[in-house]
Amino acid sequence: MIVIYPSALNGEISAIASKSDAHRSLICAALSDAPTKIELTADSEDIRATISCIQALGAEVKKTKNVQGNPEYEVIPAVAEPARRPVLDCNESGTTLRLLLPVAAAMFDEAAFAGSGRLPERPLSPLLEEMEKHGCRFSARQIPLSVKGRLKGGVFTLPGNVSSQYVSGLMLALPLTEEGGSIKLVTELESSGYVDMTIETLRKFGVAVDVLPSGFTVSGGQLYRTPGTHKIEGDFSNAAFWLTAGALSGTISCSSLNRKTKQPDSGIVAVLRRMGADIDWSSEDSIRVHRSTLHATEIDASEIPDLVPVLAIAASVAKGTTVIRNAGRLRLKESDRLSAVADNLRRIGGDVKEYEDGLEITGVEQLEGGEIEGYNDHRIVMAFAVASTVSRGPILIHGEESVNKSYPDFFSDFKKLGGTVIYRDPRRGSQHNNIRREQNGTKRH
Repeated sequence: MIVIYPSALNGEISAIASKSDAHRSLICAALSDAPTKIELTADSEDIRATISCIQALGAEVKKTKNVQGNPEYEVIPAVAEPARRPVLDCNESGTTLRLLLPVAAAMFDEAAFAGSGRLPERPLSPLLEEMEKHGCRFSARQIPLSVKGRLKGGVFTLPGNVSSQYVSGLMLALPLTEEGGSIKLVTELESSGYVDMTIETLRKFGVAVDVLPSGFTVSGGQLYRTPGTHKIEGDFSNAAFWLTAGALSGTISCSSLNRKTKQPDSGIVAVLRRMGADIDWSSEDSIRVHRSTLHATEIDASEIPDLVPVLAIAASVAKGTTVIRNAGRLRLKESDRLSAVADNLRRIGGDVKEYEDGLEITGVEQLEGGEIEGYNDHRIVMAFAVASTVSRGPILIHGEESVNKSYPDFFSDFKKLGGTVIYRDPRRGSQHNNIRREQNGTKRH
């Protein structure tokens, strides 16, 4: 467990590599006609899960450094052996599972999938049913499962409000089929930015997707062509924690961000501005945000669900009542994030009401501090670390190790910006024994 003492965060930080971009790029590289060098400045448990899975498909992945000394991965493409039965362990990465399930079925006569944490509980319908209509058979409805029968092309009918990852997974798989196919959406697509990211990555690897009024068409038999080298963008999803911390407590500049990105979570800039944050692009790839007086707003989370935990922290001290709606899918993440946010905000003095698909948060002058549960969810832990910047007392967090899923160096970077973090041995009952102090900055009482 950790204890974070209240302090303002200030300084400059470089955004880590985008997990969403890395997943898609690694998969495309594994399917390409020749090796690809991917510049990836930081990895995580989720990225390592995708690397492990493309290796199971037959790709070779070598970690090296480029001429500038930056970390990169050389991906030597997989050679499909249809009769081989690969086993793909997705760990806790839902993106890895949903993107690679159709891909593996298009490459092999049989493949097996495993996972851990909450992943076996997360739904795969209606993707499984659509794949069954196109030549596949499943041993179970949730992982662990095996899929038999090669995926065939055709028309795939999906709701757009369940998971955009189903759409992306089919887009990655359909070029590998002889027939190709179309994806027909029967409801409006949510998290559409992630599908836009998939289309953009496919384009960089030589695969075309036609966008239709109610879906997409992907021609079969297309060849993935390596761009040779590919740099992963900086991640707005994780930069959002630093941008919010700046708006709440100090001045923070966050670099390595693409101003023209298709990442949906770049929406953090617009939402913070709407709440009154002094935030601007200080250069083409760097955003600066200053401590500001925030006020309540309405937030439609349908396109930016991963931002809800940290935006809830901003709302907890904003003037007025913030309503977050269209966030029901958050109940099916690494934790039930709506419940986790509501529970933890109440524990530290926040005023929050929980609804089936959203939250209503009335700002208080200052959070009190207290003990919260990480719920084995990286975004919950990081959001409530940011809460310490507007807290009267320290915040004790259980399960801080879950940040390894997406941002292993989060607490190291937190301290670089002036945060005070104390690691405690959870096996000892006393709060004063076995404390290892790793402090940078001044404790504020």
